[in-house]
Amino acid sequence: MRFAVIEGGREWTEPLRQVSRTVSVAVLVEDVEAEARRRLRSIKLQEWRAREFITGRPMPDDIKHYALQVEFAAQAISRLSPIPDDFDSDVYWPRMLDL
Repeated sequence: MRFAVIEGGREWTEPLRQVSRTVSVAVLVEDVEAEARRRLRSIKLQEWRAREFITGRPMPDDIKHYALQVEFAAQAISRLSPIPDDFDSDVYWPRMLDL
């Protein structure tokens, strides 16, 4: 987990993530979608969906709820202009309480 000091309540005091010292790379919507997919892979969402399809047993509510939250967060972050350089920070994404 990462912490940052907020001065005046307006901005983060952390430096921007940069590829080199002079060039900052614009974050694309595809980057945000890739981060969302990574987070969903970490809870093995595809396995839960397959199990639900094969056995007919419903996916646990906490998994389903987390997946909806991640999808919502990805949509919300993608609509920001500009998308923050630290979009992959846990600050912007939901977390699973019982993992």
